[in-house]
Amino acid sequence: MVAPKKDEKTATEVKKDQVKETPEKETTKDAKDEGKEQELSDEDQQLQDELEMLVNRLQEPDKALYLPALEMLAKLIRASTTSMTSVPKPLKFMRPHYETMKTIYKQMPDQQTRQLCADIISVLSMTMGSGKDCLAYRFLCDRSQKIGDWGHEYVRHLSGEIASHYLDTSGEFQAQLIELVKQIIPYNMEHNAEADACDLLIEIDHLHLLQDYVDESAYPRFCLYLQSCYPYVPEPDNTIILETALQLARKFNQHTQALRLALMLNDMDKIAEIFKEPKDAAVQKQLAFMLARQQVCLELDESVPDYDDLMEIMSNTNLNKHFLNLARELDIMEAKTPEDIYKSHLDNARTRFASIQVDSAKQNLAASFVNGFVNAGFGVDKLLSEDGNKWLYKNKEHGMLSATASLGLILLWDVDGGLTMIDKYLYSTDDYIKSGALLACGIVNCGIRNEVDPAHALLADYIDNQNTSMRIGAILGLGIAYAGSNRAIVIDTLKTVFAANGKNAANVEIMGIAALSLGLISVGSCNAEITEILLQTIMGLSKSDLKDTYSRFLWLGLGLLYLGRQKATEAVMLTLEVLDEPYRSMATTMVDICAYAGTGNVLKIQQLLHICSDHYESSNADSADEKGKKDKNKEKDKAEKEKEKEKDLSATQAIAVLGIALIAMGEDIGAEMAFRSFGNLLRYCEPCIRRAVPLALGLISASNPKLNILDTLSKFSHDSDAEVAHNAIFAMGLIGAGTNNARLASMLRQLAQYHSKDPSNLFMVRIAQSLTHLGKGTLTLSPYHSDRQLMNPMAVAGLMATLVSLLDVKTLILGRSHYLLYTLVPAMQARMLITFDEELNQLQVPVRVGIAIDVVGQAGKPKTITGFQTHTTPVLLAMGERAELATDEYISLTPVMEGFVILKKNPNFVK
Repeated sequence: MVAPKKDEKTATEVKKDQVKETPEKETTKDAKDEGKEQELSDEDQQLQDELEMLVNRLQEPDKALYLPALEMLAKLIRASTTSMTSVPKPLKFMRPHYETMKTIYKQMPDQQTRQLCADIISVLSMTMGSGKDCLAYRFLCDRSQKIGDWGHEYVRHLSGEIASHYLDTSGEFQAQLIELVKQIIPYNMEHNAEADACDLLIEIDHLHLLQDYVDESAYPRFCLYLQSCYPYVPEPDNTIILETALQLARKFNQHTQALRLALMLNDMDKIAEIFKEPKDAAVQKQLAFMLARQQVCLELDESVPDYDDLMEIMSNTNLNKHFLNLARELDIMEAKTPEDIYKSHLDNARTRFASIQVDSAKQNLAASFVNGFVNAGFGVDKLLSEDGNKWLYKNKEHGMLSATASLGLILLWDVDGGLTMIDKYLYSTDDYIKSGALLACGIVNCGIRNEVDPAHALLADYIDNQNTSMRIGAILGLGIAYAGSNRAIVIDTLKTVFAANGKNAANVEIMGIAALSLGLISVGSCNAEITEILLQTIMGLSKSDLKDTYSRFLWLGLGLLYLGRQKATEAVMLTLEVLDEPYRSMATTMVDICAYAGTGNVLKIQQLLHICSDHYESSNADSADEKGKKDKNKEKDKAEKEKEKEKDLSATQAIAVLGIALIAMGEDIGAEMAFRSFGNLLRYCEPCIRRAVPLALGLISASNPKLNILDTLSKFSHDSDAEVAHNAIFAMGLIGAGTNNARLASMLRQLAQYHSKDPSNLFMVRIAQSLTHLGKGTLTLSPYHSDRQLMNPMAVAGLMATLVSLLDVKTLILGRSHYLLYTLVPAMQARMLITFDEELNQLQVPVRVGIAIDVVGQAGKPKTITGFQTHTTPVLLAMGERAELATDEYISLTPVMEGFVILKKNPNFVK
């Protein structure tokens, strides 16, 4: 549509135009803009004329004019200023002359003018979007000239062209490109464009070049940027990124940062090397604290200075002592009863009156768990410490097992004192109490290394006991006690379970629990010996054994061996291919999701979503058509078999749902996207998937009560499908674990009233309530620590064991295997910050605790926390919080203030 000329309009027409609707106005806008562009300001018009004059001069026969004309052109282009959103004026006006300039280049008389002309064409080609021109002409100009003379945008454009063409070229041209890169990187360094430098080197696979250019002042920004790239880069490039950051950290003697990166890589050789590097004893102790938090215990030579101190720190021997100091500081030593958590006096009168009934075994069992979880680690409670036997006999059979085991929770990490308290129950006449005491021995030792191996000494004798529950107590106890230790002596003891024959031959339940324990002990170690034993056991199972619900722990045990090891599972996956469906897909999916735990691998998540999107009704209909002529009995059998198969394939889907959460929980964007996907799965998918989604939501946000996830779970805690409701209630507890979240606590109290007549749901509500107040609000189940950079494999293994048992909640947790809830113990960690001086005496210093801010790529020295409060250590750190020293008197030996931190006197401090 052509805009009418102004002088052709009458006054009335102008008025009509103003009254017209906006769309009409918009169509004439382009035409008006063209008109405006033609009406240049005097200044712009002068610039345009000048540029045209210079181009014309370059076409004249007088060659003496060429060089001054080109120099003038270059000067005008360099002197131009522009806004962020528009092209600089000289480049804009030179666009029509681009081809002319390329022709002129060919006629240049001498090298100097030719190089300058090439330089100008290279800059002009930025606005033309024409392939490799920018690069091609850059190579033709004077190499000695600084690359940054044309400004930042030109350097960025060149970087982009190098990145897109580098991998398509070879030989000499690649070498020339690298020379160019070596000019670009220092320019980026000088102009605070560290991210651009890293991106370019990552694109062309030359990250090792960073070593030559990074100085000590720029190192922290580079390291931070490389670490933030890690979750978004495919393998094997992601490990190269971490290794580069690790080399930089070691170059500048940043030992704590280097160790953190080595732990992210899970490379034991590098961890041992870095641990031996520092000459300063205090730094080495700080490294030992970091290893203890990740539950890595190195074998040190006794000649090492401070050998005893270092081993004591790495063995977590004093964990209980420090935890109790924290409890005294916070004044929360007073033991809590289950009623303090339920707060049933706040219920309305009618339900309160209805709930005054005879003690039910299920509610007593719930109270045992609540008592254990709430008083975990404090060493005192009001049910078992005073008169334990009286309380234990209020539970029935299997209930006694879990009630006795809860004593282990209360005495958590207190090996010497705890074993003395539990010892008397080992002489009980009741087998269930005895087996509970065995499990309690294991729980007390969780995460603590001890030279005399008390847990192994006590439990090894019961591995081959005639009584099944005692065998289970001992086997699971060993698994929890030695989680993550990869102790050969314990593995040899547990191997005998699979070799036993005759009377002592293990049933599927015992084999499943033994596989789970071995998985916990050797988590992420790719232990070939255990892999072989578990694969042989799986291959040797009969059809009926494979159908047993406990067989899932065989797959899980196998998967945990390869936790986070990505491609190391190839041989195992090939071996599992010989199994029949549906067990093949269950086993391979389980191993696969464990291998990619916490990696955020998008392709794996897509595969798992694909598994979840399958529907299995069609095969039923087809088979009915084909076999329609056969008699009805056969048809019934066939339908039943199909139903069975359909039900079985659903187990794979449930595992896949957990897998999405397990892989995505590593980084926030992935977790947010997974949350949205779960919304669709809840609406449109099979019941088996709906039952697993609440558990996945719990895993993705363990100990981090986000409101959107809480509201979703709250809705499904009233679901008509009982298992969805059970799992949603448990997931609410998992999300709020150890946070004392007031909103969640009131939601759970309302749920307790709502489900007061349904014992199973009420049991789950009580468990969720106790998890919310885990360790009176001092513990966390989140597997991430060190500013969410590190994933603790033991914690992931513990969470997975619990969630996999909840996939069949009716048979296991609400049946007689509620003791599996204790597999949460390896994930329990105190969320505290305690500071020490170099002699390991506790120091009380002021620290600021606030919400952590992501400072990756921010200019200058940005603030790293916001909304902070100043406290004196020891303090508690909530999810997403960060601490900083609020005094210049001390210097922290680690940049991440979490757990146990050693402080050094600042030599430059003036009072």
